[in-house]
Amino acid sequence: MSDQTITTFSALGLAEPLLKAINESGYTTPTPIQAQAIPIALQGTDLMAGAQTGTGKTAAFSLPILHTLLPFSSSSTSPAKHPIRALVLAPTRELAIQVHDNIKTYAKHTHLRSLVVYGGVDIKTQTPSLKTGVEILVATPGRLLDHVEQKTLSLSQVQFLVLDEADRMLDMGFMPDLKRILALLPTQRQNLMFSATFSNDIKKLADAFLNQPTLIEVARSNATNDNVEQKAYLVNSADKARFLVQLLKQQASKQVIIFTKTKMAASQLAKTLERAEISCSAIHGDKTQKERIEALDAFKAGTIDALVATDVAARGLDISDLPLVINYEISTSPEDYVHRIGRTGRAGAKGVAISLIDEEETKYFDDIEKLIKKQIPRVQAQIERTSSTRATKEESAVRKSIGRQHGAKSSQDAWFNQPYQPNPVVAKDTPANITTHANKRQVVAALLGGLNGFQPTILTSQKRTRTRESNQTKSKEAQQPSESS
Repeated sequence: MSDQTITTFSALGLAEPLLKAINESGYTTPTPIQAQAIPIALQGTDLMAGAQTGTGKTAAFSLPILHTLLPFSSSSTSPAKHPIRALVLAPTRELAIQVHDNIKTYAKHTHLRSLVVYGGVDIKTQTPSLKTGVEILVATPGRLLDHVEQKTLSLSQVQFLVLDEADRMLDMGFMPDLKRILALLPTQRQNLMFSATFSNDIKKLADAFLNQPTLIEVARSNATNDNVEQKAYLVNSADKARFLVQLLKQQASKQVIIFTKTKMAASQLAKTLERAEISCSAIHGDKTQKERIEALDAFKAGTIDALVATDVAARGLDISDLPLVINYEISTSPEDYVHRIGRTGRAGAKGVAISLIDEEETKYFDDIEKLIKKQIPRVQAQIERTSSTRATKEESAVRKSIGRQHGAKSSQDAWFNQPYQPNPVVAKDTPANITTHANKRQVVAALLGGLNGFQPTILTSQKRTRTRESNQTKSKEAQQPSESS
């Protein structure tokens, strides 16, 4: 069936309970990836699908799985009636949670059960739900293996295996875990692999576990969404924070995700923006799951305007109508750029992606343009400068933050900020010269902690002469006989 002839979900042949859930969710027309992938998946063949983020990949694999598993749906409370029949692997907690939420939405009019398990939380909290039985399990690879080792689940009846964001799994080093998981699954199963980018490593992975898959791509591999306007500004690293604040004030955007390369940079930048009176929060690998969920919920609710994130958050964040993404630091991996800006311009909406590039990052941006086969206009950043006597609050905060980031320390003593002034040339052996030397020694002593509680002995040439004369007089008196004798 050609995707040009599919204009409604009912034309895909999906069961009525699923169509009811889709209609209640407000979806009417399948996206291109859904129109092509669902009929192939319903045929039971393996699938390797390439699509940009935000194009509806979750529904493309979850709807055919739910349709196929409907005959096994049971209202029984017995765990034996609800074995794991479909396993969906996701690279990050955020993506796993998002996928599970979508599956629950599509399955709400069925008796099929689903569950998500991921690291970062106590594994014991997940065990009771597993013991009640679930047909569809969404998991991160590491936590899935934790449950396998504790014998809290069985994968012996898995009929479907889905690898979502497969390229990200390889980037994050999950290949050894994937091999262990594949060895635990039945050989007779249907495999579905979805990825936004296709590298040589991805193709090797596909050869390893897919069986004569059908390949579909709704867009050129590694392409960016045409709905996203891409811009780039050339700006020195030391000026990035100030320019970012200026940019956010000018954009007046109520929702923006700002990407950094490291967890430390994300935390520091979030503090800088807060001092500039921009409500924001940071999300990265060192945050607890509770903290990450709270930050995401606050961002989605509009309580905070900016979310500073590392690439761990580049996948799986599904925020409707996100208007702006900013690359504060350019990733060394060109593929990460595709996923970062894929957070905006989703589901046909318009979006803007802005990159801040310093001299060292130019080579990385060149690689990005080669990957996406597109030239992105680069403009020299124009940073607004205000007079030193009337600096704005945000500029003052940014300057302080930049100083801390680069290890600079400001002096609180005005003496240290005075320009160098050489001492006047004074003739030797004059009283003025003696006074100058004495004063100089006193200043040095003060700098070393003297003059306050500790008085160092300062001997000038006149004092030394008087001291010698006094000592000689005392010596002569001591040698003369006293009157009493």
